[in-house]
Amino acid sequence: MSETKIGRREFLTSVSVVGAASASALAPDPSAAQAPSQAPAPQHAAEGYAYLKPAEQAFVEALVDHMIPKDELTGSGTEIGIATFIDRALAGGWGKGDRLYMQGPWLPGTANQGYQLPLTPAELYRFGIEGSDIYCRKTFGKDFARCTADQKETFLKDLAAGKITLAGGLRGRDFFTIFYDNVMEGLFADPIYGGNKDKAGWKMIGFPGVMANNAENIKKYSDGKKFNADPVSIADMS
Repeated sequence: MSETKIGRREFLTSVSVVGAASASALAPDPSAAQAPSQAPAPQHAAEGYAYLKPAEQAFVEALVDHMIPKDELTGSGTEIGIATFIDRALAGGWGKGDRLYMQGPWLPGTANQGYQLPLTPAELYRFGIEGSDIYCRKTFGKDFARCTADQKETFLKDLAAGKITLAGGLRGRDFFTIFYDNVMEGLFADPIYGGNKDKAGWKMIGFPGVMANNAENIKKYSDGKKFNADPVSIADMS
């Protein structure tokens, strides 16, 4: 494994410059502002985003709706608030890296070492979304949010497999790992954090919520019978 050190300033500069250059090269004619290659307007702007910009909102909404499609078990990712959960997390202390060690030196890490980048989570999302849209425009001729379901699936699988390096040298796998975790957190975290609206994720798996007194039901429902929980959230107890 390479022992090349990564400077935070150099990394940020590299991502910003290369991303901006690529975006400029691929930018549509201003007269074609509504061209199909551009991301659609976010669907849930009325909820109020605290961190994500409009193009980033469109990316995140398309991402969570693709990963959590509406079915008989839950609403779509946006309907149950996963995009809102991610935005609130990025706008808060976690997104700002308040609990992360951000002093370096920065060395390439192994798969089991966790987060090893000179970027706060909010910065990683900003550069990752920009890089993803640049890649999708090069590969599919349109931003991620406007790609077909098959194109989105191909992109996400290649991102997860480490086959894609985004603008500025950002490893696609690093971006995939963080947003995959956030989508799962938004599906199953307490609704007070913006996701899991109406406790949809908890109801889907029969989780009783913060009053985790489910032990007596484990044997009773271990034969595969669905347990219809009536979950209790933090807000229910206040």
